[in-house]
Amino acid sequence: MDGDQRRGFRAFFLGGVVGASAAVAAVNRRRRAQRRRGRARGLAAFESAPCYLELLEQEREGSEVQHGR
Repeated sequence: MDGDQRRGFRAFFLGGVVGASAAVAAVNRRRRAQRRRGRARGLAAFESAPCYLELLEQEREGSEVQHGR
């Protein structure tokens, strides 16, 4: 292989690698966007978190004990 053929092969190989990485990045971006659509955002996401719901339940039980229920 002479210099021109080698240079052409390197350019082809490098272009293939860059193109493949762009395709993988696009697929990952699409997957993330689809996962986000089903999730609550902002304060609604916090209020539906299991740890927050557990805290509310504990506070409710504590107030029932204080009020004699």
